[in-house]
Amino acid sequence: AAQATALGLDPVLVRRVEVGDRGGPEAAARDARHAAFRDALAGTGATRVLLGHTLDDQAETVLLGLARGAGPDSLSGMRLDTPPLLRPLLGLRRATTVAACADQGLEAWDDPMNADDRFLRVRLRAAALPALEAALGPGVAEALARTADQVQEDAAALDAIADELAPDLAELAEQGIALPVPALAANPAALRHRLIRLAVLDEFGVVLTRAQTLAVARLVTDWHGQGVLALPGVTVERIGRRIEFRAASQGRA
Repeated sequence: AAQATALGLDPVLVRRVEVGDRGGPEAAARDARHAAFRDALAGTGATRVLLGHTLDDQAETVLLGLARGAGPDSLSGMRLDTPPLLRPLLGLRRATTVAACADQGLEAWDDPMNADDRFLRVRLRAAALPALEAALGPGVAEALARTADQVQEDAAALDAIADELAPDLAELAEQGIALPVPALAANPAALRHRLIRLAVLDEFGVVLTRAQTLAVARLVTDWHGQGVLALPGVTVERIGRRIEFRAASQGRA
């Protein structure tokens, strides 16, 4: 804060946050930070928050996603621009940003948590990525970042197709929404899954996991008389040639 003030930045805000435990320490800390960002935007009238993530952070995110089998959303990593967040340093290596600070006489903050090997990301940063570089040669981080870019391009195209299809496919259902089985079955799995997730998110504000999405998709592709599927906040049931989604508190009339 002192350095920012000395550089002429105004206002300089310092906010203490309470970090919960939902989703693990990294996710909880991110939620707390983002809540502080929203408060800062509201309090200052600013429209953007610039974050300091670098290419190294992107490579770590992609590698974590691979290790967890988390699917394309994780493999696509962080986006450069996700309003109101902007990551202008995402194409630069961390070493470049450190050198830039040194050249300008700025003392970079080194978070002590970055050296705490209790955290998976720290172990990956300190041991796994260097081991990959030693085994495969230089450029692993850049290759992982390029992978994120390519997956983002494909994901954006599929999302756009799903957004275009969804209004024509969605049907009103009693106390919810429905999707026609023939239309879902006619689409490739990547689009089918997006249409399912999109319907649930738009109608109920619920984000389905990969496993939950696949469970719903089996009502289309592997139907053998399954009963009601209970998901957090949503119940799903195949009725004839439709998949019907209802709020979990609502039973079928």
